[in-house]
Amino acid sequence: MEGQLTEGAIREIRVSGEPSVHEPIVQCLSVKKVGGSGGNGDRYRAIVSDGITFQQGMFATQLNPLADSGEVGRYTLIKLLEYSVNLVKERVILIIHQIEVLGTVDNKIGEPASIDIYLQAEQEQAAQNGGAGNVQEEENDVKPQQQQVNPYNNRGAQGGAAAAGGRAGAAAGGGRPAGNAGGANNNRSSTMGGHSGQQHPIYPIEGLSPYQNKWTIKARVTNKSDIRHWSNARGEGKLFSVTFLDETGEIKATGFNDAVDQFYNLLEEGKVYFVSKARVGIAKRQFSNVNNEYEITLENSSEISLCTDTENVPQVKYSFVELGQLESVEPNSIIDVIGIVKETGEISQIVSKATQKPITKRELTLVDATGMSVRLTLWGRQAENFTAAGGYNDDGSPQQPVIAFKAVRVGDFGGRSLSMVSSSSMAVDPDIPEAHALRGWFDNQGEGTIFQTFNSMGGGAAGAGGGAMRLDQFKLIGDVKDEMLGTGDQPDNFWIRAHLVYIKKENISYPACPTPKCGKKVMMEDTNSWRCEKCDRTFPEPEYRYILSGQVADFTGFLYFSCFNEIGQQLLGKTADEMEVLKNTDEAAYDRAIADPVGTTWNLSIRAKSDNWQDQQRIRYNIMRAIP
Repeated sequence: MEGQLTEGAIREIRVSGEPSVHEPIVQCLSVKKVGGSGGNGDRYRAIVSDGITFQQGMFATQLNPLADSGEVGRYTLIKLLEYSVNLVKERVILIIHQIEVLGTVDNKIGEPASIDIYLQAEQEQAAQNGGAGNVQEEENDVKPQQQQVNPYNNRGAQGGAAAAGGRAGAAAGGGRPAGNAGGANNNRSSTMGGHSGQQHPIYPIEGLSPYQNKWTIKARVTNKSDIRHWSNARGEGKLFSVTFLDETGEIKATGFNDAVDQFYNLLEEGKVYFVSKARVGIAKRQFSNVNNEYEITLENSSEISLCTDTENVPQVKYSFVELGQLESVEPNSIIDVIGIVKETGEISQIVSKATQKPITKRELTLVDATGMSVRLTLWGRQAENFTAAGGYNDDGSPQQPVIAFKAVRVGDFGGRSLSMVSSSSMAVDPDIPEAHALRGWFDNQGEGTIFQTFNSMGGGAAGAGGGAMRLDQFKLIGDVKDEMLGTGDQPDNFWIRAHLVYIKKENISYPACPTPKCGKKVMMEDTNSWRCEKCDRTFPEPEYRYILSGQVADFTGFLYFSCFNEIGQQLLGKTADEMEVLKNTDEAAYDRAIADPVGTTWNLSIRAKSDNWQDQQRIRYNIMRAIP
């Protein structure tokens, strides 16, 4: 299989701008959707490999349909027809404009190393042999936009050859490059006191996998758990976990027993560290909310040192959900929210059903500009140490700070609620645009708002079609069009009362992973085998989930809608699995099930948002709640 790839093509693209093979073949090691900027919509980031080295890449937007459909994904082989190399946020990126998809294989081909570390190893080997000028002259031939500092070796790392591995040594003219397997780490200390001036070859978190055993990441600790103890038939122990973040992604790291004593006090939230000599394995999804298929285990031999140069290492990444949209979120989901702490409850205790031991809790009331309030519960030490609100400012006004919460759990007891878990974190008055906007809104107009709670809303139980039907939010469809709702930078939310006039009967659902809280699309490997890449598991059959679309109308006009699983089940009165059976066994009954709801009248909560499709702007109307 390795012979299918154009080995060395990535190095030639980086060094000379053009490989010797006109249309090289590479493999996608990962393909991830990233949000666009400036209204440009989503794009896909990729790591591509030629079997020797891997390179960060970005698909042009015209290739989005290939990634959306799953035709291009992990381990897909592609032929590069048109591409360019640019500097994006101080990182050398391969921009992929046009490709030919050759198919997908089961595994990664070869053991590729980072191209930046690989090039650095070549330079060091050439310097060792007295011929550094040759490599430098080649790099000077690259076009101007490629003559930039490589983001992974901008520290002039010594021992980069060790991270690049044996391939780099062979490519540099035979023999082992300068340094040794541990050379880059000899001066590193696992105690506080900086990195002793030692310079490190840096690996991106996104590039980590169990196949690399010599790497160093430079990352910020965005979350640190308490030390947890366990006792079972096999013995006793303790553990803690942290979340590391760099500009390419996040990864969870866990330390057990001796590693707790060695690293717990060293690692502090918000600080940046060099981390190496730890084990990378498949993430245990039931214990992790971090968006990464791998996780790190810290061992006695692991090396961690404080980094004082924090430039280009991002702070916490948030993906906020507005409080007004919580009913569209599945219960037990883990989300990020930001809100004003309107009220702060007193500390209380409950007895845990699982352990029969008392647990300390404190409840906060959060509000935001959607006019909704929600109860958020702090537990244990977080509840006891919370002092950000509940007191008074110097002018006598109550403390009502903005707090951003990372990774809180959505509950549905008595309406939607929120709860911090072991992996959750909070930031009081963070210096981010969302916090500044919320502060300005509350101080100028929000303080006098009468907020609505989820446990007081009419129209049925939360999560079962209920919703806050506020008369002042109802619109006629004609007014929705005239007011151009959904065309702004932020989505618009409103209610309509409309008749269901059409449901598209093709592609009403997709095969999804049956694992709770996953729901990602699965691919059929054979007749009785469906694979979920996110969970890294196969299943005998999928669970189908609705992606329904159709048309609703009132006397002023009509609009096309889309909706997801729970709403689709309400409208059709059947599960997506039941509809899939009908489609395959009784087409007439399937058609009747699609036609039966036509003509029914609904109160619909709509979220309107502009997006781009094939370079054309359009408005998407998503049904968030539906009440007959």
